[in-house]
Amino acid sequence: MLSYIIYMIFMIPLCFKKKGWWMVQNMLFLITLLYILKMDFFCWSGLSYIFGYDYLSFGLVMLSFWICVLMILASYSVVRYKFYNNLFLMMILLLLLMLYCTFSSINIITFYFYFEGSLIPTLFLIFGWGYQPERLQAGIYLLFYTLFASLPLLLSIMYMYNKTYYLDFSLTYLMNYTNMYMYISMILAFLVKMPMYLVHLWLPKAHVEAPISGSMILAGVLLKLGGYGLLRVFNYLIEVGMSFNLIWVSISLIGGFLISLMCLRQVDMKALIAYSSVAHMGLVIGGLMTLNIWGFYSTFTMMIAHGLCSSGLFCLANISYERLGSRSLMINKGLLNLMPSMALWWFLLASSNMAAPPSLNLLGEIGLLNSMIGWMWFVMMFLIMISFFSAAYTLYMYSYSQHGMYYSGMYSSSNGYCREYLLLMLHWFPLNLLILKSDFILLWM
Repeated sequence: MLSYIIYMIFMIPLCFKKKGWWMVQNMLFLITLLYILKMDFFCWSGLSYIFGYDYLSFGLVMLSFWICVLMILASYSVVRYKFYNNLFLMMILLLLLMLYCTFSSINIITFYFYFEGSLIPTLFLIFGWGYQPERLQAGIYLLFYTLFASLPLLLSIMYMYNKTYYLDFSLTYLMNYTNMYMYISMILAFLVKMPMYLVHLWLPKAHVEAPISGSMILAGVLLKLGGYGLLRVFNYLIEVGMSFNLIWVSISLIGGFLISLMCLRQVDMKALIAYSSVAHMGLVIGGLMTLNIWGFYSTFTMMIAHGLCSSGLFCLANISYERLGSRSLMINKGLLNLMPSMALWWFLLASSNMAAPPSLNLLGEIGLLNSMIGWMWFVMMFLIMISFFSAAYTLYMYSYSQHGMYYSGMYSSSNGYCREYLLLMLHWFPLNLLILKSDFILLWM
């Protein structure tokens, strides 16, 4: 475990080399390969000092490595215009380091520190490389929402230590708390991070103002921190959760439905994809809160699937933004005429977003629906609505952007670079290939 951390720390000086950009990118591809070869299915492995991983951590660390490489691949405009590209690379590496340590911490308190620490490089990405002046407001939103919910989490971790004198994830099966305050303070921080409906306002703001790399890491990995935290802490909150989880399931499902309706009214492509993330995460929270085995497995599946899928959609929105200088659907019309070869990628990723087979989203969504309907058949009404509107807003985005008369200000056709096709391929290929190995998701419990 520590070898990967040292690998990443020693890559930081390479960011400041003259041709460091490509070198860092390729070395991150290499570390991803090295990491995937270390896959080990049995319990906690790779133990060293306070780090180690089980199967749940393994999948999410893998996702972090992958999305961070693709962030560098997507952010070519930073190096082309020499826009502080060395510092940009350094931020990505620091963020990757934080995420890696978060997912592979065995101790709850170190997990908390890295969980909070991952906020700082993200803020710098939004502040430094974002687009409009509103990015300051977006950054402050992100900071205060997360920090407000995180202080109670720290206090309850201290309370736990005071009671039991150990804070290892692997030993939490011995604990069982029935304390209401403990329950709320433990899960609130993760619900804000997911984000749950009602505390989701920071997400669309942060996405719209962030650069493409910021959007990718936010959608791809930072929302998964919330899910990961919940999966870990529910080990010892099962008893009190059985009484109160109904509240969170109801909020998430009603919220998912309302957000789906909001998606149908968006004109900014990035805002639409960001709101659809909230709707998908509503399903994830609902499935996880039922506390049954289907919900736990499918939460993991859906987190990996959503990370790859929405990150790919943000890349597509950015590709047309770089050509047209706008993300508005009023201007991004008829892209089939402007970039004919991109329309296929739009179709492939949009269909994955609405959980069409053979994408991993389908597997995750079937499992989550199963867990919730098995828990209470009445929620089927909301699940039907969410599934239907999820298809509706994805079709709205696809048909509105690809078909129709194209914007009269455009007077040429433009093709993607090989780099962009590679980038989209690396999002879509794992998303649809992983379903062949869907038995692996049953291993982490």
